[in-house]
Amino acid sequence: MRIIAQYKFVEIPRVLIVLSFTPSQKIEQKLKDLHGLLVESHKDLEQASADEKSYLNKCALISNVGATTRIENAVLTDVEVEWVDTELSKESKPTAFEEKKEFIIDKLSKERQRSIEEVAGSRDVLTTVYSQAKEFKPLRETDIRALHKTLLRYYATADHYAGNYKTVINKVVAKDKQTGTERTVLEPTEPGIMTSIAMQELIEWYNKALQEVSWSILVAVEFVFRFLAIHPFQDGNGRIGRALFLLVLLQSGDKYLESVMHYVAIDRKIEQNKAQYYAVLHQTSGGKYQEDARQYQYETLILYFLKVIEAALADINLYRLKFKNLKGLSESAVAVLDCFKSSPEQHLKVADVETSTTLPRRTIQFALKTLVDQEFLQRLGKGAGTRYQLVF
Repeated sequence: MRIIAQYKFVEIPRVLIVLSFTPSQKIEQKLKDLHGLLVESHKDLEQASADEKSYLNKCALISNVGATTRIENAVLTDVEVEWVDTELSKESKPTAFEEKKEFIIDKLSKERQRSIEEVAGSRDVLTTVYSQAKEFKPLRETDIRALHKTLLRYYATADHYAGNYKTVINKVVAKDKQTGTERTVLEPTEPGIMTSIAMQELIEWYNKALQEVSWSILVAVEFVFRFLAIHPFQDGNGRIGRALFLLVLLQSGDKYLESVMHYVAIDRKIEQNKAQYYAVLHQTSGGKYQEDARQYQYETLILYFLKVIEAALADINLYRLKFKNLKGLSESAVAVLDCFKSSPEQHLKVADVETSTTLPRRTIQFALKTLVDQEFLQRLGKGAGTRYQLVF
């Protein structure tokens, strides 16, 4: 009787029936603490203007796109991702990337073409998730396959498998950039009927769980982990999995969670804790897919994601301060900042800015100091060799 009363108190009376695990008291307390932070963030954001909210959402988009692609070993910085987004946003149409692809690749170097294609595809997926989350409810397998096709739409090599479940065995592998060594994090389902059945069962479970479990974050964690454990596609599972995590939170039915998640860069925090991310995935599964989802050990994974979300919430205030500072910049400082934004891949000297803007040198120097102090730019070197770099 004591257990039943406890679950009524935290408003998850049917959680044990639908979820594959029993939330510990520690998790329940963390969930309530996080809920309080979400309510606080929601109330703060209600005071923000539409212009500021648009800026914050773009910051979240850029950070998530940059992070989710770099987790999979892409190389574009957030500054470069922002530039790509700005170029593509000038013409809001499906063919924007195809039309500007050569220009973008020439600007950021042909050696990074694959990373640029990944960024463009991830941008399309996350833009869709932000704007159409409610339209994917109830979620269908065809929705996930369509998102996967969108993810790989600019990668010609993937034409034959984009949007289709895997046909050969794949594994979740963590690669050390410094040493080049790889280790298997998870051995997923066999391709073919095993993958198809697992995905069908997962989607059916998800649509039921989202209706019956009060703490939708728990549904998000289990759903995305089981998706990753199945690893249904030949490529792009990590990026789609993290996009699905955001999707679940945006269609959770919790007004505080849904509103705040438009301005939170969860993938940025996962990237910053990438080693732990792979470690908890491995710990949860024991390294192998399980047909019975109750065999997984979810506790550490849930605590990891709750920590990640809480850390991401804290970044909202940093971006709000940056928005305030941006609005307070002088006309000359904005002109100097725009000079850097037009060349995101370069480190510029005062003379370079002088040539580009035609502003007086002293005005440029004062503007540069302001932009460095407010962390729009980073100063590199000293004396005559001083250069400046754009900071996202």
